[in-house]
Amino acid sequence: MIRLGTLGGYPFEGPRVLGGWRPPRQQGIFAVLTREDPTQQRYEVIYLGRADDISEIGLPFHHPHSESWIERAGGKWNLSIAFYAIPGGLPSHRERITEELIAVYHPSCNPEQFDRAWKEEWIGSYNAPTAKPLTTRRDAPPD
Repeated sequence: MIRLGTLGGYPFEGPRVLGGWRPPRQQGIFAVLTREDPTQQRYEVIYLGRADDISEIGLPFHHPHSESWIERAGGKWNLSIAFYAIPGGLPSHRERITEELIAVYHPSCNPEQFDRAWKEEWIGSYNAPTAKPLTTRRDAPPD
C-alpha cells in the first residue's frame, strides 16, 4: 500500500508493475508512477486518472495517455500503477479527489493542472456557533 495526498492521504493499493497488472472491474482512481532510480523506493506520480470501471479504459498500454507515460518513464517496464477503489463513491467524489491529487503532485503527463491556492471570495467570512473562522493559509505552500 502507498498513501497519496496530504495529511493521512488516500490508501492506494500498490505500486505494481503496470505491464503485469490486470485492471479490476471497479470504479476508482489510479496513479501511474515511475522511479528515476530503480534501486530506490521513491516513486514519482506522472499521471492521475479516474474511471467508473478501471477495466474499460485501456490499461495498461491502450489508454489515450499511455504513450506519454512510456516516453516520460523511458520505457513501459519502468512504469508502475497504484489504485484506490472508492466503493459506492459518486463520479463527483472521484473527480474531486483526482483534482486534489493533481494539485499536490503536478503529474507531468496530465494535460490539466490544478492550483491548491484559494481566495477569500470563494469562502468569504462567516459566523457560526459550531465553528471558528477558517485559518488555512491563503497561498499554496512551495513545492
